[in-house]
Amino acid sequence: MDLKQIAKDTAKTLISYLTYQAVRTVIAQLSETDPPRAFWLQNFSSKEKIQDGDAYLQALFQERQDLAFRILTVREHLAENIADVLPELLLTGTQQANMGLRRQQLERMTQLDLTVPSAQPEQEPNAENPDERR
Repeated sequence: MDLKQIAKDTAKTLISYLTYQAVRTVIAQLSETDPPRAFWLQNFSSKEKIQDGDAYLQALFQERQDLAFRILTVREHLAENIADVLPELLLTGTQQANMGLRRQQLERMTQLDLTVPSAQPEQEPNAENPDERR
């Protein structure tokens, strides 16, 4: 297990997610101040792969440099504001999610399934046939 590589991959994914959140923020701001630009950015974002934040921004720089710089600024602002609380949220969130999943699995494993007939069902004694009473 290469923890450094996992950390790098996680950071890249988080940066791309912050790009997505920055785009959403900018679209919301533009919707109030400049609806045509908001519409343009929404359309652009639906065509480009926003899952890779850097590739998305490179494509946006080719089309609308002003919007790309604005998204960079918002993305950096978001990163600065969550950096302090993120490690604790990540750890406690992972622990709570794991505990919940373990609990659910344990409950599933220990539930009796009354709908499945047993391999040899017990026969009730028949009053007409005394041999079956043994």
